Amino acid sequence: MEHTGKHALVTGGGTGIGAAIATALAQAGAEVTITGRRSAPLHDLAAKQPRLHPLVMDVSDETSVHEGVAQAAAARGPVRICVANAGIATAQPFARTRLNDWREIMTTNLDGVFLTLQAALATLPKDMSGRMIGVSSIAGVRGLKNGVTYTASKYGVIGLMRGLSEEYMGGPVTFNALCPGYVDTDIVRGQVAGLQSKFGMTRDAATAVFAAGNRHGRLLGVDEIAAAAMWLASDGAQSVNGQTLEISGGQTCP
Repeated sequence: MEHTGKHALVTGGGTGIGAAIATALAQAGAEVTITGRRSAPLHDLAAKQPRLHPLVMDVSDETSVHEGVAQAAAARGPVRICVANAGIATAQPFARTRLNDWREIMTTNLDGVFLTLQAALATLPKDMSGRMIGVSSIAGVRGLKNGVTYTASKYGVIGLMRGLSEEYMGGPVTFNALCPGYVDTDIVRGQVAGLQSKFGMTRDAATAVFAAGNRHGRLLGVDEIAAAAMWLASDGAQSVNGQTLEISGGQTCP
């Protein structure tokens, strides 16, 4: 129960990677605020664990973030662990990408992390330790065909965490990025269904396309990403700062 008495906040905490990280933190004793735009998934998850606290919040909206994080801090104390996980993913060729498409992804995936971390840091007293974790993607490290906007947004998250680690160097707060490969989540399962529909593939064949994007040839489990986040949030990782932790079954490039 390493995190007993701490307040953690996880954006996009109602499903997928966010839900797995939030649940792990709660099981370790933290009081965890889980945020998202949809109320139902948040409340469904919170009903399973009394230390999970749902909060409807849109990371693309500055007022929503600052008011939401302030409300959570008033109820449960300074945000000692912040996991900026909320994000969206779409794929399309660069030539067909409209400025509105670019802005939509950037607003959620990069602006949302910026706003969340800024609001979370504002709740921390100067001498209080904290763990700030941005969920990027392996795409932010090696690039993604037909996903230039997504790649740029996730590369931006890595840069944001590195810049913050330098700005706050020597203090009690660390900043690190998680870079998962393809994970067995609703987003990936939806993309699998899209391949099935578009190309008449079997589910296994479509799943194999995404699994091949991980060096060990299988989809990652959300528990694997949660375990990495728990290590970064632990006392044992207090000297890990400004790092990019890749979780994709092997080295980035063959």
